Parts: sequence; structure tokens; C-alpha cells
Amino acid sequence: MSAEELVILGCSSQQPTRSRNQGAYFFRFNGEGLLFDPGEGTQRQFIHADLAPTAIGHIFVSHFHGDHCLGVGSMLMRLNLDKVKHPIHCYFPKSGEKYFERLRFGTIYHNTIEVIEHPIRTPGIVPSPAPFEITCARLNHGVENLGYRIKAPDRRRFHKEELDKLGIRGPLVGELAAIGSVTVGGKKILLEEVSYHCPGKVIAVVIDTRPCKAAVELARGADLFLCESTYTREHDHLAKSYSHMTAFDAATIAKEAGAKKLVLTHFSARYNDVRVFENEARQVFLESYAASDFKRFAF
Repeated sequence: MSAEELVILGCSSQQPTRSRNQGAYFFRFNGEGLLFDPGEGTQRQFIHADLAPTAIGHIFVSHFHGDHCLGVGSMLMRLNLDKVKHPIHCYFPKSGEKYFERLRFGTIYHNTIEVIEHPIRTPGIVPSPAPFEITCARLNHGVENLGYRIKAPDRRRFHKEELDKLGIRGPLVGELAAIGSVTVGGKKILLEEVSYHCPGKVIAVVIDTRPCKAAVELARGADLFLCESTYTREHDHLAKSYSHMTAFDAATIAKEAGAKKLVLTHFSARYNDVRVFENEARQVFLESYAASDFKRFAF
């Protein structure tokens, strides 16, 4: 799998438009494929995005409003049709377990894949065999709704020029990494002298909520923060009424959290030009970008 990126498969809110499908977000992250909140039509969006559904290993559902989960059943059936050999891990609020079961078994088909369900009862770190840490928190949307923070493991990177200068090559590099020191030419070289600590990358996904402290904590220091901005400030009264955010709200959270890049999404169908969201957010947080279907964001 290629370098880390986010692929937008849909960025509309409840009602799709001619140019925006219901939301769905695919991340290439730490060698895995992560799909968040697949709405209706996600399977077809994969085709248009030139993505292989078989890259999916983890599906996350924030809550069970239709525009965030109606694509779950069709995606699982597509993976079943492709007879993928790896397990598909699915994460969702336990309070919506019955809805997940209905989506998963809503039609007749012969099951050939292993689906591992992770119904989440309480916020915090989610137990998972995934090669990254999953943390979730409850957002403020009127129904139980989870935001997610995914962190790759910290790593130690070598200064290649230092290794070359000291003659540390081949098996000696592995020995240095495993033991913490190696002796070359009678001189002891410590791992810290020729390497540096590299924090694991972090992504945060916050969809459907009013501004809240949990959103800030999920986005803390994130390399990429995917956040809903259903409205602009002109319609702040609607955002408050329907438990959503404006682009200004999302940017304020990104700034407070110290995120590196903000991607805005989940736009109301009343807006034709998503640049209004980007322009509003950049008044607060310069590294703000509006999503559009099939757009890719590297991080």
C-alpha cells in the first residue's frame, strides 16, 4: 500500500447533490486501508476513484444516521464477492449494534469473509489487533456518535550519513536497533547517537457534532483532521438547531488542537460552491481545505 493519504469518496451531508455523494472517507494509513462512515453509493464511488475495495481492512461508523452507514452492507457484500482473505474489522457504537446487524444481513448472500465486530461500549482506547492505536470519544449530536483518533506507532529513524561514516552496515544496523548499542573498531556506538525519535502519525475524524471539548482532544496535534462543516456562519442558527458545525467552528477546533491540516466535509446541499467553506475556515486556520468527491490529501 502506498504512502499515507485520504481519498474523499463523498462529502455531502444527508442529501447528495449532482456533484457530491453522501459521505465516505478512505485512508491509506500505516500500511492499512481504513474506511470511515460509508454512505449510500460508496461501492460505486470506489470505482470512480480507481480504488480497489479489497484494500479495506477496517470500517469505522460514527453513528447510525443513514448518510453515515447505508453503504456498510453493500461494501461488505462487495468484499464478500471479492472473497478477500484478510479479516474486516468493523468499529461502531454498541448502542447501534442492532442497526449494524441489519445492515450486514439485510439481503440474501453466501458469506465467505471474516467480519470481526468491535461494538464500542465506552470511550477511550479501543482494543484491536490493528497496527495502530484507536481512541474514540463521544461527540455532541443528539444520538450516540463517536469521533475517532488513529495513531501509528512511534518509530526510530537512523541518520544514514552517520551510519555510513561509522561503518555501521547490514546486520550491524539490526543489532544496533535491537540492543541499543554496537561496537565498531573498538568504539561503542549508542543508538541515540545515530538515530532520532519519530512520533507516529495521527489522523482524527470528527463527523456530525456541535463544537465540543472531545473534538478538540481527538484532533490534538493530528497530522490530518477530517471534520464536518455542514454550514457556513451565515447559517449558524441551523448548525446549532441540527447539532452540526460551521466551517468557522471546525477551524477554531483545529487551531486550538494544534492540528497540522484540516479537511472540511459533510456539506449541506444548499451550497453549490464548497470554496465558501474553505475561505471561511482560512480566516481562522490557514491549513484548511474543502473536500470534493475523489480529491486526495497526502499527509
